[in-house]
Amino acid sequence: MEKIPFIPGQIYHRRSEIHSAYGGNWQGGICPSSTSPFIFIFSGKSGHQHGYQDGWDNPNVFSYTGEGQVGDMQFTRGNLALRDHKQNCKRVFLFEAVSKGYVRFVSEVEVFDADYFETHDSSGDIRIGIKFYFKRAGAHIPLYPELSTESPALTDPLVRLELNRPGITERKGLVTSRVGQGAYRKGIIHRWEYKCAVTGFDKLDVLIASHIVPWAESTDPERLDIHNGILLSPTYDALFDRHLISFENNGSIILSDAIDHNAYRKIGVSGNERIANLSRYNIEYLERHRLNLDHRI
Repeated sequence: MEKIPFIPGQIYHRRSEIHSAYGGNWQGGICPSSTSPFIFIFSGKSGHQHGYQDGWDNPNVFSYTGEGQVGDMQFTRGNLALRDHKQNCKRVFLFEAVSKGYVRFVSEVEVFDADYFETHDSSGDIRIGIKFYFKRAGAHIPLYPELSTESPALTDPLVRLELNRPGITERKGLVTSRVGQGAYRKGIIHRWEYKCAVTGFDKLDVLIASHIVPWAESTDPERLDIHNGILLSPTYDALFDRHLISFENNGSIILSDAIDHNAYRKIGVSGNERIANLSRYNIEYLERHRLNLDHRI
């Protein structure tokens, strides 16, 4: 691997230390350079006003929203450059905003997937966004067919996106259709590192990505927040969805007394299960889920 021209964790003045030296628009979020084989991408809290949702889904996978503040996003300009960066021999460097004019270098990354999702634009109108999935350069990410947009006639998921773009008649209820749910499911799968949060079972076509706080009780941002999601085997998902089980803040399972505990054991639920890697954000959602635990006797 070629030497990285930036030091992870180090803070740089964006204009003088990055763009003056290597090119690229110093004001954009996705900045291909015309003078260097680099693309710079920047992530920060200010992007939320435009419907951007970026973050680490797991230690090696970063999900990043494409550019475009108003209207549906298109594979043009920076989005096109990111999609095709490997075939164009462009390296991608991820930075996060620190303060005005200053950014911290995070990692060199490589795009390995992308999908559409529903979000809002700068005007507050619902639109189709593009979600890129990057891996840290050099990291191994298991590639499952279930994580790619379905189209048996094509093999490149980044090309499939352009052909499967939803039409006007598909726009209603996107988050519960293949467009919004596909990107959300992918984020949940990456977050739980490709296995059931409880059992470790890793056959993705069987696992179910569910909201912790139900869709109907969530705000718009919460509906697409991967921390409000959990990946479960069908038995646990069915019980969790019906509030017959929940989890303590330490990950220990809670069994509702609405079902005799011998009945739980008959379907393989022992009461000793535990989730090992809850985030503090997961815990906030679980605290709300527990309020609805069914205690009927």
